[in-house]
Amino acid sequence: MNLKKKNILVIGGSSGIGRGIADCFVNYGAKVCITGTKESLNDYDTDISENISKCDYRKLDLSDHNNLDNFDLPFEDIDHLICSQGIVAYKRKEFELDTFKKVVDLNLNSIMASCTFFHKQLSKNNGSIIIIGSGASYHSVKGNPAYSASKGGLLTLIKTLAEAWAEDKIRVNGIAPGFVATKLTEVTYKNEERYEGTLQRIPLGRWGKPEDMGELACFLCSDKASYITGQMITVDGGMGL
Repeated sequence: MNLKKKNILVIGGSSGIGRGIADCFVNYGAKVCITGTKESLNDYDTDISENISKCDYRKLDLSDHNNLDNFDLPFEDIDHLICSQGIVAYKRKEFELDTFKKVVDLNLNSIMASCTFFHKQLSKNNGSIIIIGSGASYHSVKGNPAYSASKGGLLTLIKTLAEAWAEDKIRVNGIAPGFVATKLTEVTYKNEERYEGTLQRIPLGRWGKPEDMGELACFLCSDKASYITGQMITVDGGMGL
């Protein structure tokens, strides 16, 4: 794929699915900047792979959208933007209005803020945007109304931006992962009974890996996907069939 020396920004690339996506872009020779909310990549408690060590790391806390104004890119501009930021609150905390607002603000509003902030650069470079949704983009998640609402909102945001920005030569697509072992899902995969229950619902018989999402993201940013826009592609091992 034609990604060599392309400039990729992965917001939320410090861990989980975002990190897996960044790793794949490095494999294809891209220049990658990843962001997180901690001061340094070394502050995260996961092993840093050789590919991730090649990425530039920048702190970016999008609980305050104004932090974009002071964001320092390691390269002049970007070719592709990956929005992988997101949070979830358990123990029915999302039924509390303050928590509901916090989750929606990061999972939905900060993504719109990021897309509009980098719009000019992406348009100049005939770039693309990949937004990470969820299976919750299509169905409810009992106990998580904010997460469900925000991920559902991304589904139509992707379509709307794709239509509006096609004339600006920006493609916009999304990826809706199923179960992937990350910090957000450890409440499930670290519980043996819950974990086994999920496997029974997945025809391919396994959870997804961050790199499963990474390969698709790389494809969607390549010239091979130049006629694809406005799509949220489900990657869930057949669970949603």
